[in-house]
Amino acid sequence: MTIHISRARRAAGALAMLAVLASGCAKSSGGIKAPVPVVSAAAAAVRTVHPSAQLSGVVAPLQNVAITSDLQEPAASVPVNEGDVVRAGQVLVALSTADLQAQLEAAQRSASEADAKVAQTRYQAQYSISSGNDQVRNAQAALDLAESTMQRDKQLAAQGYISQQQVDQQQTAVTQAQAALSTAIENQRANGDQHQGMQQANIDAAIAAAASAHAQADSISAQIAKATIVAPVDGVVVNRNINPGEYPGTRQIFTLQEVSSLYAALSAYGSQISGINPSDAVSISSPSVPGKHFEGKVVAVLSPTAPTAAGFVVKIIIPNPQRTLLPGMTVSAQVRKRPVTGVSIPAGAFVDDTHTTILTIDADKKAHLTKVTELARDANYSVVTGIAQGALVVSNGTLAVADGQQVEVQ
Repeated sequence: MTIHISRARRAAGALAMLAVLASGCAKSSGGIKAPVPVVSAAAAAVRTVHPSAQLSGVVAPLQNVAITSDLQEPAASVPVNEGDVVRAGQVLVALSTADLQAQLEAAQRSASEADAKVAQTRYQAQYSISSGNDQVRNAQAALDLAESTMQRDKQLAAQGYISQQQVDQQQTAVTQAQAALSTAIENQRANGDQHQGMQQANIDAAIAAAASAHAQADSISAQIAKATIVAPVDGVVVNRNINPGEYPGTRQIFTLQEVSSLYAALSAYGSQISGINPSDAVSISSPSVPGKHFEGKVVAVLSPTAPTAAGFVVKIIIPNPQRTLLPGMTVSAQVRKRPVTGVSIPAGAFVDDTHTTILTIDADKKAHLTKVTELARDANYSVVTGIAQGALVVSNGTLAVADGQQVEVQ
């Protein structure tokens, strides 16, 4: 027991002596100084950075084509099914045209009859015009003869060879001949010629009737052509809503999706769309197609659809000739913005999340908080304004260095 107490006393005395010695050393040295932080630094230099934006979104078809038919004819055959890949011009459904063919034959006969009527009217017009001209010439000749006879009868009456009654009769013949000529001239004027007048009007009416008959036949032919419904684009049949024997009615009978190229709608905020322009290249991947990468380009940057909405949409187009991507798949996209050249600093130099403050080092090796404006960035560098080329910048902004603190540059 005595031995243990002695050892405890000696240990306590040793500790007390160390405390006294430490106190004396501290008083004599004036306190222990904090070590100067060692930092990595880089000089701001003019570089070209290649900024990009990481966005995500959903794939959509290039076109959704809804197909209907206004023909009230039953389906004769439907050679495609849902899921089939079709080419532009490929037959989707053929409607029965039996009654339309009968209507077309009747309309074509009517058109032929109308054409014959035009020819008949032309011949009749030529005859009427020619007859009218002959009537005028004959009436003029009859009037000339009557007037000549009238002059002769007046001379004979003056000489007493014939009576006045005969002269009066001849005068009546002259008046009748004049009336006949007037009628013939009016008839000639009404008939007209090959360019105007009643006969030309008859020809024009016959031509119009023939044109109407041909239009009716053409209309039926167009309906027959529409009875064979073909794919307007290359695509995939995603909905078939008609079977053989059914009438199209007013419903949508097919839906095609054009997927040889696709759109992707990428969600973005204002800071992300800065610097994105149409035709910018885009690298795309999808968790639905692991190990595959696709290339596309920006076609539009769309503003929010409502004034209170905050999200933008970056619309990109993706060639998809093998139909590897399908509408509805989610994608991740790296939009490669246009290069930006300017005074640049290391990308990790910012001390804040808003990328507006960095630490610069002066000639006395003191660090200072400096405000800058970031213009563009890539994985390694940021182009900024607010500092001069050659300025020394702390590379790692996360270090605990205070404004005005002395540092040691590594």
